[in-house]
Amino acid sequence: MTEPYVKIKIKNKVGYIEFFHPAHNSLPGDLLATLAQTISDAGNNDGIKVIVLQSGGNRTFCAGASFNELINIKDEATGKVFFSGFANVINAMRKCPKFIIGRVQGKTVGGGVGLAAATDFCMATKFAEIKLSELNVGIGPFVVGPAIERKIGLSGFSQIALDCNTFYSAEWAKQKGLFSKVFESTEELDAALTAFAENLRSYNPKAMTEMKTMFWRGTEDWDQLLIQRAKISGRLVLSEFTKEKLKGFK
Repeated sequence: MTEPYVKIKIKNKVGYIEFFHPAHNSLPGDLLATLAQTISDAGNNDGIKVIVLQSGGNRTFCAGASFNELINIKDEATGKVFFSGFANVINAMRKCPKFIIGRVQGKTVGGGVGLAAATDFCMATKFAEIKLSELNVGIGPFVVGPAIERKIGLSGFSQIALDCNTFYSAEWAKQKGLFSKVFESTEELDAALTAFAENLRSYNPKAMTEMKTMFWRGTEDWDQLLIQRAKISGRLVLSEFTKEKLKGFK
Protein backbone atom coordinates (compact mmCIF):
# COMPACT_ATOMS: atom_id res chain seq x y z
CA MET A 1 0.00 0.00 0.00
CA THR A 2 1.48 3.31 -1.11
CA GLU A 3 -1.44 5.57 -2.05
CA PRO A 4 -3.51 7.31 0.64
CA TYR A 5 -7.18 6.36 0.84
CA VAL A 6 -10.39 6.35 2.80
CA LYS A 7 -12.70 3.45 1.98
CA ILE A 8 -15.74 1.72 3.41
CA LYS A 9 -16.73 -1.94 3.30
CA ILE A 10 -20.13 -3.13 4.46
CA LYS A 11 -20.39 -6.67 5.80
CA ASN A 12 -23.35 -8.07 7.75
CA LYS A 13 -24.67 -4.54 8.26
CA VAL A 14 -21.40 -3.38 9.82
CA GLY A 15 -19.68 -0.51 8.03
CA TYR A 16 -15.90 -0.82 8.20
CA ILE A 17 -14.37 2.61 7.49
CA GLU A 18 -10.62 2.44 6.89
CA PHE A 19 -8.10 5.22 6.28
CA PHE A 20 -4.50 4.91 5.21
CA HIS A 21 -1.50 7.11 4.51
CA PRO A 22 2.04 5.84 3.86
CA ALA A 23 3.45 8.36 6.37
CA HIS A 24 2.40 6.33 9.44
CA ASN A 25 -1.28 6.99 8.73
CA SER A 26 -0.93 10.71 9.22
CA LEU A 27 -3.96 12.57 7.91
CA PRO A 28 -3.65 15.54 5.52
CA GLY A 29 -6.59 17.86 4.99
CA ASP A 30 -8.06 16.12 1.95
CA LEU A 31 -8.10 12.73 3.71
CA LEU A 32 -9.67 14.26 6.82
CA ALA A 33 -12.42 15.85 4.71
CA THR A 34 -13.10 12.54 2.99
CA LEU A 35 -13.12 10.71 6.31
CA ALA A 36 -15.62 13.15 7.83
CA GLN A 37 -17.91 12.80 4.82
CA THR A 38 -17.62 9.01 4.81
CA ILE A 39 -18.62 8.85 8.47
CA SER A 40 -21.60 11.16 7.85
CA ASP A 41 -22.71 9.10 4.85
CA ALA A 42 -22.44 5.86 6.82
CA GLY A 43 -24.55 7.37 9.56
CA ASN A 44 -27.31 8.01 6.99
CA ASN A 45 -27.03 4.60 5.33
CA ASP A 46 -29.91 2.35 6.36
CA GLY A 47 -27.87 -0.69 5.35
CA ILE A 48 -25.37 0.02 8.15
CA LYS A 49 -26.26 -0.60 11.79
CA VAL A 50 -22.83 -0.19 13.42
CA ILE A 51 -19.59 1.47 12.25
CA VAL A 52 -16.00 0.36 12.80
CA LEU A 53 -13.24 2.96 12.40
CA GLN A 54 -9.85 1.48 11.56
CA SER A 55 -6.64 2.25 9.71
CA GLY A 56 -4.57 0.27 7.25
CA GLY A 57 -1.23 -1.33 8.04
CA ASN A 58 -0.03 -3.00 11.20
CA ARG A 59 2.25 -0.63 13.06
CA THR A 60 0.57 2.75 13.56
CA PHE A 61 -3.08 3.57 14.00
CA CYS A 62 -2.63 7.29 13.29
CA ALA A 63 0.34 9.64 13.52
CA GLY A 64 -1.91 12.70 13.71
CA ALA A 65 -2.05 15.61 11.31
CA SER A 66 0.16 15.84 8.23
CA PHE A 67 3.51 17.35 9.21
CA ASN A 68 4.18 18.47 5.63
CA GLU A 69 1.05 20.59 5.70
CA LEU A 70 1.85 21.91 9.17
CA ILE A 71 5.23 23.34 8.19
CA ASN A 72 3.71 25.10 5.16
CA ILE A 73 1.14 27.17 7.07
CA LYS A 74 1.82 30.85 6.36
CA ASP A 75 -1.22 32.69 7.76
CA GLU A 76 -3.95 32.34 10.40
CA ALA A 77 -6.70 31.55 7.88
CA THR A 78 -4.75 28.60 6.50
CA GLY A 79 -3.93 27.51 10.03
CA LYS A 80 -7.58 27.53 11.01
CA VAL A 81 -8.50 25.39 8.00
CA PHE A 82 -5.65 22.98 8.73
CA PHE A 83 -6.58 22.43 12.38
CA SER A 84 -10.29 22.27 11.56
CA GLY A 85 -9.71 18.95 9.79
CA PHE A 86 -9.74 16.85 12.94
CA ALA A 87 -12.52 19.04 14.37
CA ASN A 88 -14.75 18.14 11.45
CA VAL A 89 -14.05 14.42 11.80
CA ILE A 90 -14.68 14.44 15.56
CA ASN A 91 -17.93 16.33 15.07
CA ALA A 92 -19.00 13.89 12.35
CA MET A 93 -18.35 11.03 14.79
CA ARG A 94 -20.18 12.83 17.58
CA LYS A 95 -23.27 13.53 15.46
CA CYS A 96 -23.33 10.15 13.72
CA PRO A 97 -26.54 8.39 14.89
CA LYS A 98 -24.80 5.01 14.99
CA PHE A 99 -22.28 3.62 17.43
CA ILE A 100 -18.66 3.82 16.22
CA ILE A 101 -16.25 1.14 17.40
CA GLY A 102 -12.56 2.01 17.26
CA ARG A 103 -9.89 -0.50 16.20
CA VAL A 104 -6.47 0.71 17.35
CA GLN A 105 -3.80 -1.76 16.26
CA GLY A 106 -0.69 0.30 17.03
CA LYS A 107 0.74 3.58 18.25
CA THR A 108 -1.31 6.73 17.94
CA VAL A 109 -0.20 10.32 18.29
CA GLY A 110 -1.89 13.71 18.58
CA GLY A 111 -5.01 13.87 16.45
CA GLY A 112 -5.08 10.09 16.32
CA VAL A 113 -5.67 10.01 20.08
CA GLY A 114 -8.57 12.36 19.46
CA LEU A 115 -10.08 9.95 16.93
CA ALA A 116 -9.80 7.05 19.38
CA ALA A 117 -11.42 9.18 22.08
CA ALA A 118 -14.33 10.13 19.81
CA THR A 119 -15.32 6.50 19.22
CA ASP A 120 -18.10 5.08 21.35
CA PHE A 121 -16.24 1.88 22.21
CA CYS A 122 -12.54 1.45 21.49
CA MET A 123 -10.60 -1.82 21.28
CA ALA A 124 -6.82 -2.01 20.95
CA THR A 125 -3.74 -4.20 21.00
CA LYS A 126 -1.06 -3.99 23.67
CA PHE A 127 1.08 -2.16 21.11
CA ALA A 128 -1.34 0.79 20.98
CA GLU A 129 0.71 3.31 22.94
CA ILE A 130 -0.54 6.91 22.90
CA LYS A 131 1.17 10.28 22.94
CA LEU A 132 0.14 13.94 22.71
CA SER A 133 3.18 15.64 21.21
CA GLU A 134 1.71 19.04 20.30
CA LEU A 135 3.29 21.06 23.11
CA ASN A 136 6.69 19.91 21.90
CA VAL A 137 6.33 22.08 18.78
CA GLY A 138 4.82 25.06 20.56
CA ILE A 139 1.12 24.46 20.07
CA GLY A 140 -1.21 22.20 22.08
CA PRO A 141 -3.90 19.53 21.74
CA PHE A 142 -6.63 22.16 21.63
CA VAL A 143 -8.91 20.66 18.99
CA VAL A 144 -8.81 17.06 20.22
CA GLY A 145 -8.71 18.08 23.89
CA PRO A 146 -12.48 18.05 24.54
CA ALA A 147 -12.85 14.52 23.13
CA ILE A 148 -9.88 13.20 25.12
CA GLU A 149 -10.88 14.95 28.34
CA ARG A 150 -14.42 13.57 27.97
CA LYS A 151 -13.00 10.03 27.93
CA ILE A 152 -10.12 10.09 30.41
CA GLY A 153 -10.87 13.14 32.55
CA LEU A 154 -8.96 16.37 33.04
CA SER A 155 -6.26 14.72 35.16
CA GLY A 156 -5.39 12.09 32.56
CA PHE A 157 -5.60 14.57 29.70
CA SER A 158 -3.35 17.12 31.39
CA GLN A 159 -0.85 14.38 32.25
CA ILE A 160 -0.27 13.25 28.68
CA ALA A 161 -0.57 16.78 27.27
CA LEU A 162 2.22 18.08 29.51
CA ASP A 163 4.37 14.95 29.35
CA CYS A 164 4.46 15.39 25.60
CA ASN A 165 7.54 13.28 24.80
CA THR A 166 6.30 10.12 26.49
CA PHE A 167 4.34 7.25 24.98
CA TYR A 168 1.78 5.94 27.48
CA SER A 169 0.96 2.25 27.37
CA ALA A 170 -2.24 0.71 26.09
CA GLU A 171 -2.87 -0.60 29.59
CA TRP A 172 -2.64 2.95 30.98
CA ALA A 173 -5.13 4.07 28.33
CA LYS A 174 -7.45 1.22 29.31
CA GLN A 175 -7.26 2.09 32.99
CA LYS A 176 -8.15 5.69 32.16
CA GLY A 177 -11.13 4.67 30.01
CA LEU A 178 -9.83 5.43 26.53
CA PHE A 179 -9.65 1.76 25.54
CA SER A 180 -12.41 -0.63 26.56
CA LYS A 181 -10.40 -3.78 25.88
CA VAL A 182 -6.75 -4.53 25.09
CA PHE A 183 -5.56 -7.68 23.29
CA GLU A 184 -2.25 -9.46 22.90
CA SER A 185 -2.31 -9.47 19.09
CA THR A 186 -4.03 -7.95 16.07
CA GLU A 187 -5.58 -11.32 15.32
CA GLU A 188 -7.20 -11.47 18.76
CA LEU A 189 -8.34 -7.87 18.40
CA ASP A 190 -9.98 -8.51 15.04
CA ALA A 191 -11.76 -11.65 16.20
CA ALA A 192 -13.18 -9.91 19.26
CA LEU A 193 -14.05 -6.74 17.35
CA THR A 194 -15.94 -8.61 14.64
CA ALA A 195 -17.92 -10.59 17.19
CA PHE A 196 -18.72 -7.46 19.20
CA ALA A 197 -19.77 -5.42 16.15
CA GLU A 198 -21.97 -8.15 14.72
CA ASN A 199 -23.64 -8.69 18.08
CA LEU A 200 -24.21 -4.96 18.50
CA ARG A 201 -25.82 -4.59 15.07
CA SER A 202 -28.50 -7.10 16.10
CA TYR A 203 -29.94 -4.66 18.64
CA ASN A 204 -32.74 -2.14 18.11
CA PRO A 205 -31.24 0.69 16.01
CA LYS A 206 -33.62 3.26 17.50
CA ALA A 207 -32.53 2.30 21.00
CA MET A 208 -28.87 2.61 20.02
CA THR A 209 -29.46 6.04 18.48
CA GLU A 210 -31.17 7.23 21.65
CA MET A 211 -28.32 5.84 23.73
CA LYS A 212 -25.72 7.59 21.61
CA THR A 213 -27.57 10.89 22.02
CA MET A 214 -27.59 10.30 25.77
CA PHE A 215 -23.88 9.45 25.89
CA TRP A 216 -22.93 12.65 24.03
CA ARG A 217 -25.18 14.98 26.00
CA GLY A 218 -23.39 18.20 26.87
CA THR A 219 -21.32 18.38 23.67
CA GLU A 220 -23.87 20.31 21.62
CA ASP A 221 -21.57 23.34 21.41
CA TRP A 222 -18.66 21.41 19.87
CA ASP A 223 -19.35 22.66 16.32
CA GLN A 224 -18.34 26.11 17.54
CA LEU A 225 -15.94 25.07 20.31
CA LEU A 226 -13.64 22.92 18.18
CA ILE A 227 -13.42 25.56 15.45
CA GLN A 228 -12.51 28.15 18.10
CA ARG A 229 -9.80 25.76 19.28
CA ALA A 230 -8.60 25.41 15.67
CA LYS A 231 -8.17 29.19 15.54
CA ILE A 232 -5.95 29.08 18.63
CA SER A 233 -3.71 26.41 17.08
CA GLY A 234 -3.70 28.27 13.78
CA ARG A 235 -2.42 31.38 15.54
CA LEU A 236 0.18 29.59 17.66
CA VAL A 237 1.68 27.71 14.72
CA LEU A 238 2.79 31.09 13.34
CA SER A 239 4.67 32.05 16.50
CA GLU A 240 8.45 32.45 16.36
CA PHE A 241 8.85 29.66 18.89
CA THR A 242 6.96 27.18 16.71
CA LYS A 243 8.63 28.33 13.51
CA GLU A 244 12.03 27.69 15.06
CA LYS A 245 10.90 24.30 16.37
CA LEU A 246 9.57 23.27 12.98
CA LYS A 247 12.84 24.18 11.28
CA GLY A 248 14.50 21.49 13.34
CA PHE A 249 12.09 18.88 12.03
CA LYS A 250 12.56 19.66 8.32
